[in-house]
Amino acid sequence: MPLVVVGISVLVLLLLMTKLKVNGFVALLFVSVAVALVQGIPMAEIPDVLSKGIGGQLGDSVITIGLGAMIGRVMGDSGAAQRIADSLVDAFGERWVQLAMVVTSMIIGVTMFYEVAFVIIVPVAFTLVRRTGSRLLWIGLPMSIALSTMHSFLPPHPGPTAVVGTFHASVGKTLAIGLLFTIPFAALIALVWPRLPFVRRMDPPIPQGLVSDRRFTEEEMPGLGWALSVALVPVVLIAGGAVYEMCVPDDDPALPFVTFIGSAPIALLLTLFLAGWAFGPRLGRTLQEVASSCVAAAQAMSMILLVIGAGGAFKQVLTDGGVSDYIKDTTSSWDISPLILAWLIAVILRVALGSATVAVVTAAGVAHPLAAGSGVSPELMVLAVSCGSIAFSHVNDPGFWMFKEYFNLSVLDAIKARTTYTTALAVLGLGGVLALNAAGL
Repeated sequence: MPLVVVGISVLVLLLLMTKLKVNGFVALLFVSVAVALVQGIPMAEIPDVLSKGIGGQLGDSVITIGLGAMIGRVMGDSGAAQRIADSLVDAFGERWVQLAMVVTSMIIGVTMFYEVAFVIIVPVAFTLVRRTGSRLLWIGLPMSIALSTMHSFLPPHPGPTAVVGTFHASVGKTLAIGLLFTIPFAALIALVWPRLPFVRRMDPPIPQGLVSDRRFTEEEMPGLGWALSVALVPVVLIAGGAVYEMCVPDDDPALPFVTFIGSAPIALLLTLFLAGWAFGPRLGRTLQEVASSCVAAAQAMSMILLVIGAGGAFKQVLTDGGVSDYIKDTTSSWDISPLILAWLIAVILRVALGSATVAVVTAAGVAHPLAAGSGVSPELMVLAVSCGSIAFSHVNDPGFWMFKEYFNLSVLDAIKARTTYTTALAVLGLGGVLALNAAGL
């Protein structure tokens, strides 16, 4: 019954948004309330459940997305994003601009969360679209695919890291093994998917307000060194903090400070201050002009953040309504390979709840007793769970709405593009895990 409710709720949501053209934020809240009532959540508790879901989602996202959008707009309005885009085209050539985005996204995405890396790189992607005259998804989709793969498959990202302890696996070994198939699979899907006929038919425009429309002259743009330095500051801070935390004991005296400046909100806040000076007064622009760029970014992000928050409410209603417990109880007695079981449970939970973190944690808890006596590598168990958690991203996944809004897609087109590529990555990931297991790793 819970899975039937999930299926019907998704269909109703699609009907509201595609046929009736209801705003995404309103539609998600309406369906969330309806599902809460059907699942037996007391009416008096429903507002709190919605608030918990929205608050939890925006608590994780609003600072990251908001600051990232402001940094991107400041860089765009100063010509820094164009400088990076022009340099990528000069280095790779227009023919290989997709490869440039894949390489850039993989390097940045290994340690940075999907949302953080996305909002840092997407202004460059928008600028590349304008510079080359390419379609938005031709350049943006490879970027998103590469970031999704890094984020979902590998530690130190939240999903894989959350279950490393469950299976008593090594973070470093999990990362090393995962890279063996993550890089080729991400590159394959990233370069193939924009060429598929159903994707090529999509031609959305760049959303208004997220990037400057101005074309800068060579003299007006800041130097490449400054542009890259500012863009890479959050990468260095966040990645450095993650590596330092893995390499030192818990009582290291510098750990609290490194963890502080390596957290995404602080790293992005420091970067915004640096960008405001480097691409403001240093170039002769006033602080008022920099502030105007930040305001423009915030205005453009308002509806995106509302929709992402409502997606969190939908996810919370499904979780509190007992869907995850139902799936856990149903699958706990299945007698199949621990690797396949862990992957399959993560897929089912991902489809039902939309939360990759809930999917990996629950799947790991169910599969752990079987894995303990099977001789399967704990690192491969972590990767199997992580691969499953990326599958079938759709309307109950807040990341789906971020993808949809930034790439200006309809709900159906976002499903065609994102749901299919995440599922292909999950299936390839399972194949990679099974192949490594067969090879004795």
